[in-house]
Amino acid sequence: MPLRKLFKLIISLAASIQIILILYNHYTGFYVLSGLLHFIQRLSLGLILSTIAGYMITIPDLLIIDFLNRKFPWNRRILARAGLQFSFAIVFAVIAAATITVISHSLGPYKEGLVRIIWLNALIASVVNIIVMAILEALLYFDESNQAKNKAEVLERELFRIRFEVLKNQINPHFMFNSLNVLSGLVDKDVEKAQVFIGEFAHIYRYVLETIEKQVVTLDEELGFVRSYIYLQQIRYGDAIQLAVNVPAEILKLLMPPLSLQLVLENAIKHNIISSTQPLSIEIYYDSKWLVVRNNIQSKVSAGRSTGVGQKNLTKRYMMITNQVPEFNVTNNDYIVKLPLIETEYDERTDY
Repeated sequence: MPLRKLFKLIISLAASIQIILILYNHYTGFYVLSGLLHFIQRLSLGLILSTIAGYMITIPDLLIIDFLNRKFPWNRRILARAGLQFSFAIVFAVIAAATITVISHSLGPYKEGLVRIIWLNALIASVVNIIVMAILEALLYFDESNQAKNKAEVLERELFRIRFEVLKNQINPHFMFNSLNVLSGLVDKDVEKAQVFIGEFAHIYRYVLETIEKQVVTLDEELGFVRSYIYLQQIRYGDAIQLAVNVPAEILKLLMPPLSLQLVLENAIKHNIISSTQPLSIEIYYDSKWLVVRNNIQSKVSAGRSTGVGQKNLTKRYMMITNQVPEFNVTNNDYIVKLPLIETEYDERTDY
């Protein structure tokens, strides 16, 4: 709990309790006030002592609540939690009340006797601390609920932003323009190949629209998309793009964020020279729960420095569903991306 909020709580409780006790003692004849100045003096001294007592009580209260939340959470061991919290509340209150009463007695001795006042203050402090415990629990629950709500809102905004970026990147006007140019050339030269091209082109955009709202897809689905994507690229570049896929059948049901592979392949095509004399070789294979994508590096002079936005978005998408994140490495003359594969037991969450 923030210190400022704790201070306000203690001051408010201390002032309220002192005013009630001073007025109660005055009207019952237990401790009659001689005037307004006497009331202010009693209130000032009581407020100081009550504030000290408040910290002596609330800080241990917060520590014990934190301990009990870890060891005896309300949703598992209700009776044990309630009994322990009730007992600690009384013990802390009695210790604090006795200490403050002795200090107060040393400053101005009580006429009614120290032992009696200690018992009376201990009783009052015990009741007050039980109430304080309940208030602290309510405030902590309220704070945690707000934090969880704020975190969910942040995650939801981030998810929508990433989805928008993914959709914007996949329906890329340059990719569409190049593909339509290729298709235009095929229509006159090879009608049969043009029809296949249209089918693969439609498959790509249907996959994008169907999976944009999904958090995960199977590796089998993602590889099906990759084949269509690479087919279109090979129509454009010919044998200058070479793709080899080597994954065992038993991992095809493992999961990954949709369009992960497309982002990696698109970056490889975007940042490397592709020609008949310098072909781009891409290999996709499985290695100990990782899907590895390797391509040879032959950087374009005019490509400019990569902003890394695509990698950051892909990493964030993984962070929303698993503790593992992609790895991006340069080894010798190869660029290697390792994508985590998620077990099929993963429970897909579509709401945040």
